[in-house]
Amino acid sequence: MSTDLGLPAIGGLDLVPTTDAKQTAKDFTSDQEVRWCPGCGDYAVLAAVRQFLPTLGIKRENTVFVSGIGCSSRFPYYLNTYGMHSIHGRAPTIATGLAVSRPDLSVWVVTGDGDALSIGGNHLIHALRRNVNLKILLFNNRIYGLTKGQYSPTSEVGKVTKSTPMGSIDHPFNPISLALGAEASFVGRALDSDRKGLTEVLGAAAAHRGSALVEIFQDCPIFNDGSFDILRKPETKEQRLVPIRHGEPIRFGPAGADGLGSYAVVQEGFRLSVVEAASVGPSQIVVHDAGNHELAFALSRLSDQDLTHTVTGIFRNIDRGTYDDAVRAQVQQAKDHAGTPDLQALLNGRDTWTVA
Repeated sequence: MSTDLGLPAIGGLDLVPTTDAKQTAKDFTSDQEVRWCPGCGDYAVLAAVRQFLPTLGIKRENTVFVSGIGCSSRFPYYLNTYGMHSIHGRAPTIATGLAVSRPDLSVWVVTGDGDALSIGGNHLIHALRRNVNLKILLFNNRIYGLTKGQYSPTSEVGKVTKSTPMGSIDHPFNPISLALGAEASFVGRALDSDRKGLTEVLGAAAAHRGSALVEIFQDCPIFNDGSFDILRKPETKEQRLVPIRHGEPIRFGPAGADGLGSYAVVQEGFRLSVVEAASVGPSQIVVHDAGNHELAFALSRLSDQDLTHTVTGIFRNIDRGTYDDAVRAQVQQAKDHAGTPDLQALLNGRDTWTVA
């Protein structure tokens, strides 16, 4: 899709030229001191987003970041765009109102695993179900950082924290499976330290028209240090990380003589499993299809809490009518049918009466 100006449309937004000068990361950097703990994964995500936003060609004043409560929710302070630090768990609700009433805005939600999946769980799943035109960045560090280290909805079973001194007995959410179950039309995952992979997923999410959830594995060096180190260390990451790209066979691991990964994903019955690539023929290796809901869900279950095989990339990316477009169409239909609307008559409705 493109506009009359020859610019690409991002997420269905008709873009306008920003300025005569090309925007840079500095243009999207606010004058606020960044106040996260040293080593926090949020720094890496912020740097990636600041570098990424100028490439969209959207004016800063047409960009809005809405957050809830938590360490990640300080994000809007550090971007020179419009922003709102809202209520715990309710960022998707406020962002929905913006998306419906202001189709000229690129609306982003920044949230954490506690903010989004605990008190904000209902708001998240219904924003995804409705397919509101929002880009939701879910920072997952498997802990409550702002409130000093309680277990979160994504903490693994047995996790010892201040609120679970004998180990958590809760079974954690899988955010990707949850989003797919809520019928999100775009679902992706990236690692905070993987700038290239994160930027690729963010770019695809921005270009998507509809709800886009991106889970970002992110380190909390104070209360859950090293929780994703196994996905970063050179000696283990190649065996653990499973990058997926639409239309490509799912192979990973150290490259062999053929330049391809040493492991592959194959289908066995209704499940996916990982085998040595040399043990199967090319036709047996699963080819990723981001339009296949069942495959996306199976990939989200390829690994459990131990991160044995952690899939990154875009799980699902489909076109589906958006909630905000449908709302605006109904409003227009009502106007066309009734002419100039009588607000009081609409408020009164049909089932009203006068008490003497």
